[in-house]
Amino acid sequence: MTIWTELLWALIGLLLTIGGTFLEASIAVPSRDWGHQAIQTHSLGITYQFGAGLLVGCVGGKNAAVLSQIAYIMLGLSPWFPVFAQGGGLSYLREPSFGYLLGFIPAAFVCGYIAFKSTPRLESLALSCISGLLSMHLTGMLYLGVLWIFQVLPLADVAQALVKYSITPIPGQFAVVCAVTLLAYALRQMLFY
Repeated sequence: MTIWTELLWALIGLLLTIGGTFLEASIAVPSRDWGHQAIQTHSLGITYQFGAGLLVGCVGGKNAAVLSQIAYIMLGLSPWFPVFAQGGGLSYLREPSFGYLLGFIPAAFVCGYIAFKSTPRLESLALSCISGLLSMHLTGMLYLGVLWIFQVLPLADVAQALVKYSITPIPGQFAVVCAVTLLAYALRQMLFY
């Protein structure tokens, strides 16, 4: 992949991550009552934000994905571009969720690295996305540990944050991983790489 292609994918990843921050993930489910509302949507309780980095990792490679996520974090930490879900700025470093945002970077790298180790198959792309998701959670948990060690958060708040950011969203995140896997596979087939 050329440098220009990687930069294009990085820009796409940045825009998708920003857009995914404010787009709630949901699934469509057929209704039992085929009356006025045949298909209903149900929220997964998460946004598509993390899926953007995984998608770019699977399609654009590790360099483009990492660059897009670094740009996202830098934009969010600046006081002029509040692209995080609850605003932005340097004060976000004290938020328990920031470790998971920081985890987008290793997640993008791991996902992009594994996705391009073999020919694109659904299984290998799913493995790369799941590995990226695990990287994000490990980084988030480590960050929570650092916040506890430096007494920014008490242990009770750390435990609450673990449940809120690592346990509760897992079912929805697996659904997004499945969607990213299918979309990445289709894109890789269309782009012939």
